[in-house]
Amino acid sequence: MTTTVRTLPGRLPVLYLRSRALPTTLATLAGIALLAAWAADWLQGRPQFDHTARVPVQVLAPLLAAAAIGTGFFSHTEELDRTAVRRWWPGRLAHLLALTALAAAALALAVPGHPEQFGAPAMVRNVLGATGVTAAAATVLGARASWLPMTVYGGAVYLAAPRTPGGAAAYWAWPMQPGAQAAAWAVAGTAYMVGAVLLVLRGPRPER
Repeated sequence: MTTTVRTLPGRLPVLYLRSRALPTTLATLAGIALLAAWAADWLQGRPQFDHTARVPVQVLAPLLAAAAIGTGFFSHTEELDRTAVRRWWPGRLAHLLALTALAAAALALAVPGHPEQFGAPAMVRNVLGATGVTAAAATVLGARASWLPMTVYGGAVYLAAPRTPGGAAAYWAWPMQPGAQAAAWAVAGTAYMVGAVLLVLRGPRPER
């Protein structure tokens, strides 16, 4: 017989956040932002690099942030989640939106200057796109493996994308595009919306 877990409305957010180890995710995002800021400054200071020096940071830092957000949706209390009286989707939505906004803001501050090239706009776009893909992957693979598809895709794009921005590459190689590429924004925005809807409505795939 299944026992239904009843909890006071005021306790629901607290229980939700505790089951997702939110402090660990926040600390990880802070560490990623600090590392990205140091790496971007170091790369840009090398004499052999031009304004594209920050491209590795633009690609890698959002992948790490999205991985932290995605794996943070893993819960050790799945049975309680499924038997709770109130639905968890409002908590998942607030969780995803808050962490996305925090990661985007922190990483945007990590790459000041050159906003039209590989600065804050491109970083925000990549956080949105990478988080969307990771959120969608969580509904299929589970939260703990949600980082894998975007990591593989991001690595492949980094190696294969043409160095000249624009054209068809703006669609399939959107993580490598400067901040002003509208096509790259469209793809990343769509990925985020689709991934957010799937994760909020379905939740991560149950894992043992």
